[in-house]
Amino acid sequence: MNRIGFAARASTVAVGTALLLGVAGMAMAEENHGDKDVDVSVGITALPVGEALAMTVSGTTPGTTTLGEEGSTATMRQFNSTLPTVTVTDTRDPGDIPAGAGWYVLGTATDFTGDAGQPAISASHLGWAPRILSGGESGQVVEGERVDTVMDSAPITSGLVDQELLALAIDSGAIASERQWTVTADLFLRVPVTVAAGDYTSTLTLSLFE
Repeated sequence: MNRIGFAARASTVAVGTALLLGVAGMAMAEENHGDKDVDVSVGITALPVGEALAMTVSGTTPGTTTLGEEGSTATMRQFNSTLPTVTVTDTRDPGDIPAGAGWYVLGTATDFTGDAGQPAISASHLGWAPRILSGGESGQVVEGERVDTVMDSAPITSGLVDQELLALAIDSGAIASERQWTVTADLFLRVPVTVAAGDYTSTLTLSLFE
């Protein structure tokens, strides 16, 4: 609704209230000559089956999470948090889903930018360990592999620099009747003890593909 339309409706409500109050005041001084009831009914039809594969992230828009220090050592500082719950919903008719189609969620992060001009912290210092919260009765939705950071010894990949797998469903049609699945991830940022103090921010982008 645009602002003009909203203002007009608001004015109408205000005027209507004033008129009702005036009529009520008059009725108090007059004799009631009968009441009539008006039945109000409504028919609400069922929503049609949707045709969408969609993803939502819990919390505000965009979702937010704050890393807190825990598990630091003499040579490394570590900060942990949990990814807001990611929900994938499929309201399509299973028969409309192409054979062999499967969906997956990928995540990639930007470098951490300091609020006072500190040197940026590369996204290679941010890792995650995905966890399925609700994978449906079939169990065919699985989490992605753990992604360690550049601070870890011989990691397979270094941080969330590239698109990393959060969750995967190999056969969309086979599990579409389950409708909804949820996943999260344990996040960890590992940096040298020489890192500059200050507040840093990064954007972790989650993408749903099929």
